[in-house]
Amino acid sequence: QVQLAESGGDLVEPGGSLTLSCAVSGNSNEIYVMGWYRQAQRELVARLTFSSGLSSYSQSAKGRFTIYRDNAANTLILQMNNLRPDDTGIYYCNAIDTSATYWGQGTQVTVSS
Repeated sequence: QVQLAESGGDLVEPGGSLTLSCAVSGNSNEIYVMGWYRQAQRELVARLTFSSGLSSYSQSAKGRFTIYRDNAANTLILQMNNLRPDDTGIYYCNAIDTSATYWGQGTQVTVSS
């Protein structure tokens, strides 16, 4: 079993930045891909494939967001820059291992002046 706990969501003005964190606990050795999704529709924002180290982004997130792992802290990070009002939503962390898909509880990001 894997547990995911997101944090870092906040209210920020347009053009601002936020750093979202997803702390991973439990049996995480078999995870091979992790990502960040937005809202109940689970729109993919960014994904990181562990074996290759490759990251991918939604068209909206390209050039503004960066996804990476902090291995020492066993945490997935989403650095969000130049935020826009349409980035507003609940951001969910996702992890896939050889047996299951896991979701965190979400963290709220609100971009508004």
